[in-house]
Amino acid sequence: MSISGGKTLAEPLSKGDIFPKMVTHMISVSETTGALDAMLRKLADFYEDEVDQAVASLTSLLEPMMMVFLGTLIGFIVVAMYLPIFQMAAAIG
Repeated sequence: MSISGGKTLAEPLSKGDIFPKMVTHMISVSETTGALDAMLRKLADFYEDEVDQAVASLTSLLEPMMMVFLGTLIGFIVVAMYLPIFQMAAAIG
């Protein structure tokens, strides 16, 4: 409503707490310079790289936990398989 009333795109975005101040400031500057499309592409690339880094760090934290879980699971399966054999051997001997 405010954009159709003649206000800039950055004004309603800055009123809400959804977007960071850096984003609204960059949009405001790009509107005055006339390079809004290029600035939005740069912002999209920046946040895409940030998400990629967050996913990579989360994956690197998750890998050791998965290894411990799988090692425990395999150890449990091995014990479950060999325990009856040892119990039979003890009953025979």
